[in-house]
Amino acid sequence: MNRDDLLGRVLGPAEPELTCEQCFAELDRYVELVVGGEKADERVPGMKAHLHGCPACAEDFRSLRDLVSGER
Repeated sequence: MNRDDLLGRVLGPAEPELTCEQCFAELDRYVELVVGGEKADERVPGMKAHLHGCPACAEDFRSLRDLVSGER
C-alpha cells in the first residue's frame, strides 16, 4: 500500500460515502450500471468512495462485476 492509499484510509473519503448496508442494497444496480457503461458514480453517489475504503464490499463488487460481465 502506498502512502496516499494509507492516508486516504486514515483520513476517510473527501466525498459522501455509503455504509456497508447501503452498499449491499445498491450493489446489484451499481454493477449493472458499471457493466453497461453508464455513469454509475453519478447514479449511485457514495458507492465509489465506499468501495475504495471497504475491502469486503470491494471484493463483493469485483465478484459480482466479473459474474455479470461473463454472462453478457
